Amino acid sequence: MNKGIRVDEVFVALADPTRRDLLEELATGGGCSASAMARTLPVSRQAIARHLQILEDAGLVDARKRGRELCFEVRPRALLATARWMQRAAQRWELRLDRIEQIAE
Repeated sequence: MNKGIRVDEVFVALADPTRRDLLEELATGGGCSASAMARTLPVSRQAIARHLQILEDAGLVDARKRGRELCFEVRPRALLATARWMQRAAQRWELRLDRIEQIAE
């Protein structure tokens, strides 16, 4: 796992469907502000700002000041590190299940 990336924070951030929608919106549409996202989603600007803060805390998005607003962009490093962790965990379970099958036969 990369230093500074905590899988549990990524899972908490991705557990909420609104945050997953925001992340997807940012990934496909490029960076934008909470105000701009509030115009396209059925969620208040304050709620979007809170969700974006959680995504930022998990390392999934990055905020940059543009004029008077913060614009958010996806940071894939935390998501990629979490995916690698999940892949390693799946491989370990596959090995365990293979051993159980061998013992059962």
